[in-house]
Amino acid sequence: MRTDTAPITNRTSQQPWYQPARLIRIVVAASGIVLALAVSSAVRAATDAGGSDPASLWGLLPIGLYAVLAISGLGILASTLVALAAALVLNLPSLPEIGTMLLSSLTNQVTIIGLIIVLGAGVGGVLRETGVAQMIVAGVLRLAGSRGPRAVAVGVMLACLVLVAALGTLAGALAIAAPLLIPVAARLGYTRTATATLMFVGGCAGLALAPFAGSNVAIMDAAGVGYGEYILYGAGPLALLTLIVGMVWVPFVQRRSVSSGDFYTATEAAEVRSAVTGSTRVATVVFLIVLATLVVIAVVTAIGIVFPLIALPLLAVVTGSAARTPLRAWLAATGRGMWSMAGTFLLFWLLAVLFIVIDRLQPFEAVLELLGPQLEASSPFVFSIIVALIGWVGVPGATAAQVVLIDKVFGPLAGQIGVGAGSWVVVLLFASKADTYGPFPNPNMVSTMGLAHSKNLRTMLLTGWVLLVPVVVMYMAILLFETR
Repeated sequence: MRTDTAPITNRTSQQPWYQPARLIRIVVAASGIVLALAVSSAVRAATDAGGSDPASLWGLLPIGLYAVLAISGLGILASTLVALAAALVLNLPSLPEIGTMLLSSLTNQVTIIGLIIVLGAGVGGVLRETGVAQMIVAGVLRLAGSRGPRAVAVGVMLACLVLVAALGTLAGALAIAAPLLIPVAARLGYTRTATATLMFVGGCAGLALAPFAGSNVAIMDAAGVGYGEYILYGAGPLALLTLIVGMVWVPFVQRRSVSSGDFYTATEAAEVRSAVTGSTRVATVVFLIVLATLVVIAVVTAIGIVFPLIALPLLAVVTGSAARTPLRAWLAATGRGMWSMAGTFLLFWLLAVLFIVIDRLQPFEAVLELLGPQLEASSPFVFSIIVALIGWVGVPGATAAQVVLIDKVFGPLAGQIGVGAGSWVVVLLFASKADTYGPFPNPNMVSTMGLAHSKNLRTMLLTGWVLLVPVVVMYMAILLFETR
């Protein structure tokens, strides 16, 4: 399968602007802003006339508009901009107030999560430049050795797990691992479909465990837990169950796909050899030792969201130094990685401003006052299930932003009802990670298939569902135990 998307992009760019779906999104966005302006005018008129200020509940309008636009397919950055415009129209702050909000948002925890994502991408750039990422994959595969197809299958999954956990991104890590993994799987007779399944399963497990991934940091920050508790409550069981189910499912996929002749060609199975220098070996060892040390410190101290701001630059510096990378090459690799996430940082900065504006309207306090008695009488278990499902199907987009949004909307209610930290970790993990497993195709699935040269989307979807069902059962059992 070709992974070059340029022809597709060109065709998309030639499509007329007046496509029905695009027109609908434009109408919804414009209607939301006009409604916000009308509400703002009516509220101010009522307040000037001596009446009460009913604006609080209307503060939920930007969030509702945000969700509708995201579900309709509008990009998450554009959806955030429209929601922010609606919130500003509702609140109508003065220019000095807007300046104050913009400055204060730079130190907001939401913006800090965006900075962590940028720093993580910078570390990824250094790992690619120094060859450390490739060495990690090769080292894990070497441990599997030639002990047979099943042992190598476990090695492929673990190689994907380790690299995704280290880089904090699934597609980016698998892009590095695929050229090394495909020849190994091909020589043992694994089909394209089975290889894609192995990579997807290992990548999903690694994504749950990644200590400095933006979405995972957001979950720990929202639940008020450290990395150890995050692993214990939700990520550890998710990763372990994913691997166990994968080991059972992959042989079935292999048997089914063998009959279709879905094998790699001799060219694809050719081993990719890269020059490995002594400095690359030293840098790999140093990186793994420092990473393990930092994870232990994070577990022991539970220092919180500030820790990745120290840990990630430290990892980039020590890895580049150990590999004896020239300063110019190190800066270029770090810059390329960080620049690739510039849009993500902008997204989180805008989200921080959006939540500051919404907090001025105090809609959540109004909801608590209105629904307090009913919420207090409801079950924490039922509430947790509802929020997890809403996050799964209702707030698509960047996972870290998704976590922040769900926590901002439902976090105060969860605290009011009595949902504990462990349950909240499970809720946010499911809400942010479940759409990677299904029920619909997603970028992680498609990118993994492309990297593995597979075209079997049906089997990839089945893989996601086979993983998703036991995950749902497990998390329901954990929530029932935690909220009993």
